[in-house]
Amino acid sequence: MPTQTESHNEPVPSDWDRVAANQHFKDLLAAKKRFIIPATIFFIVYYFALPVLVGYAPELMRTPVVGPVNLAYLLALSEFFVAWFIAWLYVRAANRFDAMGKRILAELQLKKDQDEESRR
Repeated sequence: MPTQTESHNEPVPSDWDRVAANQHFKDLLAAKKRFIIPATIFFIVYYFALPVLVGYAPELMRTPVVGPVNLAYLLALSEFFVAWFIAWLYVRAANRFDAMGKRILAELQLKKDQDEESRR
């Protein structure tokens, strides 16, 4: 919500108003959404595939692969690797998100400093 300055009657946008209106911030939120939503959906589907397949296709899941190891065991074990892989992908993406955030903060601070200087 805009605040009033002591020396002027014009409203001054709050820091959050400036951030929320910034196109680069909107781009950052969109980039996060493009990663997080598909990754979450993929993991949930993958995670629940094991109990669903064991329940609805038990013969398929009993298929031996190597010795006593069957498809169900492989799928269960693979969930650890998939979770680690998604975490690794997220760390890579988060590094990009952090860099975008730092650029946004620097840009907003510069604009704020310029606005304060112009009011003097």
